[in-house]
Amino acid sequence: MNRLKEAAADTLDTFAARVEQRTIGPCRVLLLKTPVRSVVSWRGSFMSYPDFGEGEELLQVLTVEMLDKGTLHRDRFALADVLENRGAQLDFHSDVLEVAFQGRALREDVPDVLQVLAEQVREPSFDEDEFVKAVTQYQAALHRSAESTSSQASSAFSRMLYNPAHPNYTPPTAFSLNRLDEVTVEEIRSYHAKHFGGNELVIAFVGDVDWSMVEEALQGGLGDWAKHAAHPRFEEHGNEQERGRVEVRMPDKQNVDVRIGHSIPIRRQHDDFMSLFLGTFILGGNFSARLMTKIRGEMGLTYGIRAGLHGLDKAYDGHWQVGVTLSEENVERGIEAVLAEVRQFVEEGVTDDEVEDKKTTITGTYKVSLATTRGLAQRLHRTIRRGFEVDYLDRFTAEVEAVTPAQVNDAIRQYIHPDDFQVALAGILPVVEG
Repeated sequence: MNRLKEAAADTLDTFAARVEQRTIGPCRVLLLKTPVRSVVSWRGSFMSYPDFGEGEELLQVLTVEMLDKGTLHRDRFALADVLENRGAQLDFHSDVLEVAFQGRALREDVPDVLQVLAEQVREPSFDEDEFVKAVTQYQAALHRSAESTSSQASSAFSRMLYNPAHPNYTPPTAFSLNRLDEVTVEEIRSYHAKHFGGNELVIAFVGDVDWSMVEEALQGGLGDWAKHAAHPRFEEHGNEQERGRVEVRMPDKQNVDVRIGHSIPIRRQHDDFMSLFLGTFILGGNFSARLMTKIRGEMGLTYGIRAGLHGLDKAYDGHWQVGVTLSEENVERGIEAVLAEVRQFVEEGVTDDEVEDKKTTITGTYKVSLATTRGLAQRLHRTIRRGFEVDYLDRFTAEVEAVTPAQVNDAIRQYIHPDDFQVALAGILPVVEG
């Protein structure tokens, strides 16, 4: 595995000049050659469009779980041998509207691994015994979620902000468990037939890579992959509800997780995104942010508190939230302290020094994320999926640097409304007398 160790990527030239692109069958392929020797990483996805109103996200998760359990040509052990004998990696996951995958291999092994990838997405065997195991594993994951105060708070919060047909909605655990008891392998086969295809298929390759290595393999494996006929079926906007509070009582837990916030009518490409992102980062983006300094450092009410933008996509709205973990005796005091700090933040705004400091943090973190072939492939793929072109990788830091304190203050006052906050709690909650 020493051959898989990676050096920092060379970013002296612009990405727009260095990234090559071609169309191979239904696939948009991006290729970025770096000085790293022998290693190639990739990240890709295709749009599957599950119908959230019909609960198809559960079917998609199960379908994806079955992809590495055998194909029409190889069983799960043969698939594993191909990867393990080469020290290669290949993973799939369900990502809301799409099915995503990522891989890494030595240069000479890339064609073989891509052949395996094509088999897995196009010709999974959906073995009955493997299906039963996948359902059991999913049930176990749901039971673990049911025991997590963080998961239950976030799940309840999502149901306050979104309708079931919105991609950010999370069904109650009991609902998903009941659905799992009913699902059959035939439903999974049917979902695969209707939702897996070359729709908006994008793959980004980074490392010691060239077209001679990937073009023939992709043409042979995915070049004739037909598009499926499923169409987008989901709600794009969050709910507009009056302020409310939901409590999930988990008496055997030692703490309480709280989510506070509301949906916001912007998406990733919105002109105000970066200003709101920067302002939110100042409030609660890292250990030196205001909420951590005040609620944890000065008041000692929590070990962890963050503020962030969640679930924003180019196709649908997301939400703004504060997440905080509190002890039973500090629940109400902690919530009140968070609300007071957010109100003060919105009313008084940010300082010039805060803006400059967080700009440095954000741009520095961004540059670190580009230091490996895996990080570069992820960033390149994500940039395309968010509706930007490759040159956005070059423009990102300049976009951050261009944000002014006035723009940040305008954004937080326009989009953060403490009087409209929804509150969801999960954990060992105080019993109210009477």
